[in-house]
Amino acid sequence: MSNPVALVVEDDRDLAALFAIALRMAGVETEIVHAGDTALARLDVLVPDLVVLDLHIPRTAGRDILRQIRADVRLSGTRVVVVTGDTLAAEDIRNQADQVLIKPFSFDELQDLAMGLIRVGSPDE
Repeated sequence: MSNPVALVVEDDRDLAALFAIALRMAGVETEIVHAGDTALARLDVLVPDLVVLDLHIPRTAGRDILRQIRADVRLSGTRVVVVTGDTLAAEDIRNQADQVLIKPFSFDELQDLAMGLIRVGSPDE
């Protein structure tokens, strides 16, 4: 069985790298993209187990990416963790995401959340 796969969609390169490290330490293969249009292009060919999605990214808003993920039957099993510092936007989309993390949050919090979501999403569990 292969490792679960995550797509990190975050324009802050340092945060994206930290997210990827946390996910990799949780046993998740990770790919990073820094813009919304790139995320949509990757989601056309990749079916990740998890998407870590910032709401405020260039060239396509995170909210629009989330909407497209939820509308795509291929991605129906993909878990989405929204990461944002915008508490109002987080409340608006809370019912569309599997989890919302308000920045700042801890490295361990993301790692634990990823392990829990992947485990819950696994057909073996």
